[in-house]
Amino acid sequence: MPRDDAGPDFIEALARGLDVLKCFGTRPVPMSLAEIATATGLARPTTRRIVLTLEHLGYARSTPEGVTLTPRVLELGVAYTLSTGLWEVAGPHLAELVARTDQAASIAQLDGSDILYVARVEAPKVVSVNVKVGTRFPAGSTALGKVLLAALDPDELRRALATPSRSPVRPHRPKSARELEAELREVRARGWASTDEEVALGVRSVAAPLRDGDGRTTAAVNIAAIAAEVGHRELVEELLPMLLRTAGAIGRDHDLIHAAPQRVVRRGPDSSHTGHPGTGGSPPQAARSNPATPS
Repeated sequence: MPRDDAGPDFIEALARGLDVLKCFGTRPVPMSLAEIATATGLARPTTRRIVLTLEHLGYARSTPEGVTLTPRVLELGVAYTLSTGLWEVAGPHLAELVARTDQAASIAQLDGSDILYVARVEAPKVVSVNVKVGTRFPAGSTALGKVLLAALDPDELRRALATPSRSPVRPHRPKSARELEAELREVRARGWASTDEEVALGVRSVAAPLRDGDGRTTAAVNIAAIAAEVGHRELVEELLPMLLRTAGAIGRDHDLIHAAPQRVVRRGPDSSHTGHPGTGGSPPQAARSNPATPS
């Protein structure tokens, strides 16, 4: 249905297509056309046209069992992650942190009242937490979310918490607004956050902010541990210091890359085999290459 608050430049067809893509994230797949129409509130003929368009573009596939998305959809999310340079910078640091702690590490950003995972490195374990890039959790019940919420000013915080969650997960230990407010005050004071089996049984986590050169919190990084392996005291006393050092290193590297002048060098018709301009002079700065897509 049309958005009441949309302006004259709003493209309703694009919004409907995105609604169809998003509905796959919260329901079992494959989905029938009728199920997609019900999930999005769209008419079935409209749903059919959108699905056919997504198939033509390579983002969806129809099977006898129903409609599924293809891996090409990952391009949409990866484009955001790579455009910020976040994975390029954070990937090696996360991998080193996981190797040192033998626990999974992730980066998330705030989206309304949810956190959205934008990078993750798993620890090689038989038992692990089922979290992937693109996973959503209610922010107020996660260490990552508490760090991000604590960085907001009062008006931003009210708007974020007033946004309905789009996460399919319901916290194991929900908390009241007053309890969350008290926790966020503590997080602001100490600069990090932790959770002890709040989202799900058997999972503990500690998180720290990632800050830009102006000191603004742009994301959060965490270590998530299986409760049977790591006690809360060990998580805070032994693993947190390593996490804080990693957060500082990621922030510094990310800021250095964004602050450095960038110039793309293209080989001209008179360039030599070395790639230097044929006009002489000093060699150009090396062009930045695109990082590999994380698997």
